Amino acid sequence: GEALARMLAAHQAGPMFGKGGFQLLPFYEAVRGLGLKHYLINDGRCGTFAADAWARVTNRPGGGDATLGPGATNLVTGLIESLNAGIPLVAITGDANRDHAWKNMTQEARQVEILRPACKELIRVESTKRIPEMVRRAFAVATSGRPGPVVLDVPEDVCHGEHNFAADEIWADPGTLQAQARRTRPDGQELERAAALLAKAKRPLLLVGGGIHISGAHHALLALAESQKIPVAHTMSGKGAIACTHPLSAGVFGRYSRIANDFVAEADLLIVVGCKLGEIATKRFALMPAGIPIVHIEIVPEEIGRTTRADVALAADAKLALEDLPTAMPAGKLPDGRADFAAAVAPRMAAWRVGAADRLESNETPINVGRLINELNIAMADDDILVADGGFAGHWGGLLFDTKKAGRHFIADRGFASIGYGAPGAMGAQMAAGPKRRVVGLTDVGGFNMNVGEMV
Repeated sequence: GEALARMLAAHQAGPMFGKGGFQLLPFYEAVRGLGLKHYLINDGRCGTFAADAWARVTNRPGGGDATLGPGATNLVTGLIESLNAGIPLVAITGDANRDHAWKNMTQEARQVEILRPACKELIRVESTKRIPEMVRRAFAVATSGRPGPVVLDVPEDVCHGEHNFAADEIWADPGTLQAQARRTRPDGQELERAAALLAKAKRPLLLVGGGIHISGAHHALLALAESQKIPVAHTMSGKGAIACTHPLSAGVFGRYSRIANDFVAEADLLIVVGCKLGEIATKRFALMPAGIPIVHIEIVPEEIGRTTRADVALAADAKLALEDLPTAMPAGKLPDGRADFAAAVAPRMAAWRVGAADRLESNETPINVGRLINELNIAMADDDILVADGGFAGHWGGLLFDTKKAGRHFIADRGFASIGYGAPGAMGAQMAAGPKRRVVGLTDVGGFNMNVGEMV
């Protein structure tokens, strides 16, 4: 158990959210002895949501833990959120003593089989002496490729076991402490094809998903958009790819579009960045126009072409691909019409605001949601964060909330869109952001009732 705690300390792990039991008791004793931060929660689902939000703000693996059986199975919903959204987590679950397993042990369940499809990788720790190796593996998997949650399943006898570790066995790989780890560049020939398409496009459009935040590619995206005069539209998870107030920001595309869908229809080249092009972003796969070339930048190769054909596949880290694309561009002036297409964004967005003024400035009682979020836009500072619950809190926030600078200043649980994320997500985000930044949680009665126990 102490080895688990010392390995987390070596990996500079953040706060852990969990509700433990006897199986992991030596681990908790070591956590207290080493001064690691652990927050007792009432429900493992809420703890995983808090860890997920903490990870979104920091790009470092969030931490959670649970006892065997119901403690472990309560993690499933939160793990799937992180898995679908590409958020790095490391969760530790206690499991039954192997000398007595499958003999009707109290609370025992087939938790390995239950948890495995809910995470990027489940690592069963079968030997006390292999704990350091397995923790290193967990952080490497959690932060590499498309990040995701990793479960370390630790039987009681392994956690309570004893082994004399040498000092040089407790170490962390510094390259796996934060996503995006193990970055990859795009194929040179595919990059040249993408550059050739962009060089002749009169109306290119960037469609950006949540991968932009995972990669930390904001500066590279802005440099490409401004130098090449390309409007930027984003998914709900991709909000903050560039500031929503930037003149090139066309806002959310897909089901909750302001003006972005019109730009999709008018574009003669679509460059998709860190986006899976799922149901909401594509209006149930009906948005993408036929016959318009698509360049898809995606860290997971098999996602390219999964929902929408791609003419050029750049299987690579978003930041590196966006940095490399301008270097592959041929010299010369921008095509005629390019600047006019980009310049059309700001006046169209202004016209949308005029048309939405009856909601944004409504005096209705009870308060109109448009007015509520518009007041948040006015009151919140550049570095503040809005955390939106699943369902319509996320939908309204995605449509109406404006980030004032690039970065993940809007957090919505779009991986699984589970109701109940708002309050614990806001807690986790606040811990990550620190006391000088304000975090606002947007939820509803149903979502709040699901986790009111975490508030008392």
